[in-house]
Amino acid sequence: MIGFLRGDVAEKLGGRLVLDVGGVGYDVQVSASTLANLPPVGRATKLHTRMVVRDDAMTLFGFASADERELFDLLVTVTGVGPKVALSFLSVLSPNALRRAVRAGDVAALTIVPGVGKKVAQRVVLDLKDKLGGDVVLLEGPLADVREGLLSLGLSPQEATEAMSAIDGNGDRSVEELLRVALQHVGRG
Repeated sequence: MIGFLRGDVAEKLGGRLVLDVGGVGYDVQVSASTLANLPPVGRATKLHTRMVVRDDAMTLFGFASADERELFDLLVTVTGVGPKVALSFLSVLSPNALRRAVRAGDVAALTIVPGVGKKVAQRVVLDLKDKLGGDVVLLEGPLADVREGLLSLGLSPQEATEAMSAIDGNGDRSVEELLRVALQHVGRG
C-alpha cells in the first residue's frame, strides 16, 4: 500500500494531478480542495494517499491531510458511496463541516454534494454518526503531529483520541516523547 507520496507537481488536470516522485509520474485523483491547496507546477508537495483496486483499474487517491484520508476511508464504507462520491464529499465540504453535518443529522447539508441524494445522505448520517461522534477538537503543533502519527500507525480515530487523553498539556516535550506516552496507553481506554 502507498501511504503517501512526496514529489514535484508535474501536471494539474481537473480533479487529478501527476506527481513526479523520483522520475516516476503518479496519476493521483484529488478533491477540489486538495487541488486548490497544492503548490504550482514544478514545486514539491506531499500527499497522503489511498489506493483503490478494482477488477478493471487501480486508482490512487490523494489528500492534503491524514484527516481527509481517514474521512475518505469512512465514507467508502457507506452503502452507495464509492471512491468518486467520497471525493466529491471532500471537494464540497471541509472535514470539520462534514463531521458537523453528520453529527447533527443535517441531511440537507450533505445533499449539496453532486451525486448525493436524500437516501445516500441519510445512509451517510446513519452509518457514520457513531464513528464521527464526539467533539471535534482542532489540534495544532506537536499534538497534531502525535495524532497524525497514531493514525498512520493504523489506530482508528477513536483509539487515537483515547491514547492522546494520557498526554498532559504541561511541559515542552518533543513529538517523539508525546507519541511514546500516547502509545503506552493504546488499548487501555
